[in-house]
Amino acid sequence: MRLRTSAGLLLLSLLMLVVLTACGAKKYEALPINEDVDVCAVCNMQVKDDAFATQLTTKDGKNYKFDDVGCMNQWKKENGTDKIGMDFVRDYNDKSWIQFSKASYVYDAALRTPMAYGVISFKDRASAEAFVKEQGVGTVLSADDLASHEWKQSAAMNMDMDMNHGEGHMNEGPGHK
Repeated sequence: MRLRTSAGLLLLSLLMLVVLTACGAKKYEALPINEDVDVCAVCNMQVKDDAFATQLTTKDGKNYKFDDVGCMNQWKKENGTDKIGMDFVRDYNDKSWIQFSKASYVYDAALRTPMAYGVISFKDRASAEAFVKEQGVGTVLSADDLASHEWKQSAAMNMDMDMNHGEGHMNEGPGHK
């Protein structure tokens, strides 16, 4: 009888472990950028494997890539955030993937980013502050600050698009890598 009870408890414990593991939080990871096929889900430009690439994965597993954090913001504005499992940005210095909510950001209209939103991401506040000090421009922001940020492309982007016949990736000036 005692053996039966022990076996039953062991089986019940294993079953509970399986159920709890299955109900655990889904793990989302950033996917590699493939410059040959990846295009921005908003502007349809090539997503380069650089410090400006961003991406998000929905709770149902669909991945969207963007060439600029401003484009990812535009996607969120149009589609909402309820279905997002995780969103990622890249550290400007080493291109490592960081959760959007954990990154620090620098904004200045003079910063050159692919679609001229002027927002660059960093893995920590100290790195963002060092960038501002080095460049002499910019304001350090958190992910929460970006929620109320006035997202707009700089006027230089519109001029660059006109001069390059619509091929609008910015390619010089502070912030360009």
